[in-house]
Amino acid sequence: ESALFMRVFSKLELSSFFIFCVVLMLYGCCIYDIIVKRSKRHMKLNYDRKSKNPTYFVQYGYRIGKKTTTKNIYTIGKHSELLKEHADPLAYANEVVAEFNSKLKENDKQFFTLMVDLSEKLINNGNDVSKSTLKNIGYFYLKAVYDQLDLNKYFNELTKDRKIKYDMNEINMALTAMRIIRPGSKLDNINHLHELYGEFDFEYYDAMRALEELGENFDSYIAHLFEASNKIIRRNTSVCYFDCTNFYFEKEEEDEDTVDEVTGEVIRGLLKYGVSKEHRPNPIIQMGLFMDADGIPLSMCINPGNANESLCAVPAEEKLIDITKKSNLIYCSDSGLGYSSIRRFNSAPGRGFIVTQSIKKLKETLKEAVFNDYDYKLLSSNEPVSIEYLKTFDKSDENNINLYNDFAYKSIETEKLVDLGIEEISETKNGHVKKTKAKGTLKHRIIVTYSRKMDEYQKKIRKRQIERAKYLLENTSDPESIKRNSNDYRRFIKNDKSSESKYSIDEEKINEESKYDGYYAIATNIFNMSEKEIFEINSRRYKIEDCFRIMKTDMSARPAYVQKDKRLMGHFLTCYTALLILRLIEVKINRRKKHHFSIHQLIETIKNMNVADITPFYKSQYTGSNCLDALEAEFNLGLDNAWYLPNSLNRLLKSIKIKKTPYNNI
Repeated sequence: ESALFMRVFSKLELSSFFIFCVVLMLYGCCIYDIIVKRSKRHMKLNYDRKSKNPTYFVQYGYRIGKKTTTKNIYTIGKHSELLKEHADPLAYANEVVAEFNSKLKENDKQFFTLMVDLSEKLINNGNDVSKSTLKNIGYFYLKAVYDQLDLNKYFNELTKDRKIKYDMNEINMALTAMRIIRPGSKLDNINHLHELYGEFDFEYYDAMRALEELGENFDSYIAHLFEASNKIIRRNTSVCYFDCTNFYFEKEEEDEDTVDEVTGEVIRGLLKYGVSKEHRPNPIIQMGLFMDADGIPLSMCINPGNANESLCAVPAEEKLIDITKKSNLIYCSDSGLGYSSIRRFNSAPGRGFIVTQSIKKLKETLKEAVFNDYDYKLLSSNEPVSIEYLKTFDKSDENNINLYNDFAYKSIETEKLVDLGIEEISETKNGHVKKTKAKGTLKHRIIVTYSRKMDEYQKKIRKRQIERAKYLLENTSDPESIKRNSNDYRRFIKNDKSSESKYSIDEEKINEESKYDGYYAIATNIFNMSEKEIFEINSRRYKIEDCFRIMKTDMSARPAYVQKDKRLMGHFLTCYTALLILRLIEVKINRRKKHHFSIHQLIETIKNMNVADITPFYKSQYTGSNCLDALEAEFNLGLDNAWYLPNSLNRLLKSIKIKKTPYNNI
């Protein structure tokens, strides 16, 4: 620069020297501005050089608009105090500054001053209601798993030959995330998309069309989710749990059946009046759900609300076998889904069933075998034990605590007459041809258990019900006018015509029910497993009820507001996708065995992960937690920071990557 200056100066006339000096000053200002900009994150030592006992500070320079300023951010100490520990306080102070600069470069720290005008008012842009400016970034974890499900590839293949203006993958991802972050109607989800960090370019009618398209491809979508999830976590399909539930709708009329004009096929509407589990008068639909041994959804079916749930099990299992390409599985369900047709279907080579069995519905010969106090063993030790002894031992003795928590069991082999699904043709004496269904025997075993703890619990419940029944008799003239169900306390009231009061407590019914207290039974056709293994498989059946609770309570999947059948099925597919993602996250985290976190804890953590826009940064509005640490250990997205730059969040949103774990480690 000096050489350039000399060459230019030698060629300039003296009259233009003044103009050149002005230009050179401006050039110097530009150089100074560049230096200040480049060194705005550089810290230096600040102290009063004229003082004999100065105080040393770490000083930070930064820019506010076009002005630069400095701020003392750390006090190193007085010269006289530092002299007690350091021979050269000035050299020590310079070392402290150097360490600050090193950490600043290493940790990407930035300092800024926020000037606040306390009299500043909020700007009204014409909104009817105020909106939250917080942005949720917790859904990044959900998006990480969603992206690994390869749904973008699935939707691209689905719509490659069609002119669809909206992005189905974007809509499905947003609705799935909102089902967890802010469950509600589709209109409510669209109106609150601004609460998620990022931009979404679709409208309400686009979402409705996407749901309809999703519902039309129900089976292929379920199959794709299984194949993709199997790449994230090896699915354990050795045992498949099945159960049914129903969901009510905000509608007063059920759907009418229609007839296809071409084929003449009767197309049944999905919304029908049926027995609602919420005891509501609204029309309902039925959902059947298959779950694997880890509690992760495998498949789902949607049926009309008035359909018999036992009839949907076999068709749903046939589809599951097509999806998993695996015919050797164990079917596990409760007694309501363990009818003869289901047991016969799962008696094929390589398959098996484990279903709960009602002891009250057993034949008298089998009931005698159950109540016969022989051949019972303790589950923990396989030692012989008497039911009479279990009912009478002193539970207050500390030596009997383990016995009080134990079970007694007995295995009874039996054969059941079932329909083989084959028609036989025979000729009657009159010469008429008669078709009859062939019958066959199904060999299986019934494992009966007895628990002293369960016995006392059931007696306690019955005692309270009897007290309520007596109170009703004393205060009501006609108890039969009150509607009752099979588990209602009013079942203990009988109409006794010989009595003056007409109604009395049914002691016979009480004695009959008390015989079954503490007993529980399981029916299975699996003979190569021990009773303990059978109980362990059956004990995980609660997880499928937990899946329904998550969908109904945490995700507010009911009541539903969409009306068309395809959109309705699309709605439940987004709920199914959200449940699948949460279960995958839960299993991946809990397999690390450092902490166990429930779905509710994961949802609460993700919901609370909001950031506030404090220009030019985002500030976390959530606290650290063990759950957040576990999420970070699995995904490594860096969402446990207190501050974020917008550019870093934008880059993370575009290129979220989940840390892959080898199969042998999961």
